[in-house]
Amino acid sequence: MNSPRPSDLDPDVSRVDDAGSPWFEVGGDSVRLLRDGVQAFPVMLDAITRATREILLEMYWIGADAVGAAFRDALAERARAGVKVLVIHDSVGSLGINEVWWATLSAAGGRVAEYASISPLDPHFRLERIERRDHRKLLVVDGLHGFTGGINLASPWLSPEEGGAGWRDDMVEVRGDATSEIRTLFYRTWRKLTTEAPPHDVRPLSRRRTRPVWVLASQWRTRRSMHREYVVRIRAARHQVDIANSYFVPDRKVRAALFQAVRQGAQVRVMIPARGDVPVVQYASEALFDTLLRHGVELWTLPGTMLHAKTAIIDDEFTTIGSYNLDERSWRKNLEINLAVEDRAFARHVRSWFEHDLGNAARVGLEAWRDRSLVRRGFEWASFAMRRLW
Repeated sequence: MNSPRPSDLDPDVSRVDDAGSPWFEVGGDSVRLLRDGVQAFPVMLDAITRATREILLEMYWIGADAVGAAFRDALAERARAGVKVLVIHDSVGSLGINEVWWATLSAAGGRVAEYASISPLDPHFRLERIERRDHRKLLVVDGLHGFTGGINLASPWLSPEEGGAGWRDDMVEVRGDATSEIRTLFYRTWRKLTTEAPPHDVRPLSRRRTRPVWVLASQWRTRRSMHREYVVRIRAARHQVDIANSYFVPDRKVRAALFQAVRQGAQVRVMIPARGDVPVVQYASEALFDTLLRHGVELWTLPGTMLHAKTAIIDDEFTTIGSYNLDERSWRKNLEINLAVEDRAFARHVRSWFEHDLGNAARVGLEAWRDRSLVRRGFEWASFAMRRLW
């Protein structure tokens, strides 16, 4: 992936470092976009190797592959140096790893907790929790460096030259008060899994955000709710709504907000993968194409690689990047996290990369879409009807 071109960078950008990604100063926090594993992995590993006090990693998918091993070994090295290392991974997402795989980290003093085990032999197994998954992707180092986004620690996010699939994805790094909010979310989950009280310096999240960079979470009936934030922001849009989402099966409230934005004169563009990695979700998403197109929503599909990003830019003022898919599972069943940023310079920068991806995407036309086969329509209908079951 190419580094940002100088012409793309806003004059409000404070600096560009060795990762080739510009930092933006927003209300006391610093934020930057990291595109794909080629940018995110080296930066995350560098932050880990520099840790002196604490590393918190919460990840849906840690691969039993070269990427997972690189992060595990980096964590083990820091644990041997006396750094506190805590890891949470999801039982389903990280199905290929086990206690033996973690042995080097455990021997070094690091601690690992599995979220919602699916093994009936595990004493922590609970049948009623089988559908509840930890879909977050977050890293906090020394309480100073925070990362979240759609990127898992697995080989599909490596470039093809490195033996990966080159999945298109976004991560955001933040330094400042918002990092402490990500840390708080981690310790909320850690306490549920271990019953251990968090450190005394972990601050509870306020019900309302007080700064222009803040954390959103799923399953919260507060002003921190991701679903609520999406609906409110889209409904208020007047100029532009740009959404990149890998598993786009929006509920009625989100669809109604999109249609309202179009009626208010906003250009609404949604980019999804041309061929998703989960066929049932892809078919369910395509079941909505006809309705979305008829209401003026532009649909674009990105071919050639899996689009796994969960990014939205609204009116060049609001940006959110994280793990949250616009589907039933992310809203009702998963633990998720997004970072929200209210800043025009950062929004314009992220949108410039959205436009870059659109240049490689194909727009879906209504008439052409209606020519698809009856068999395909049947798969779409069945998949959409089962959307609350996956």
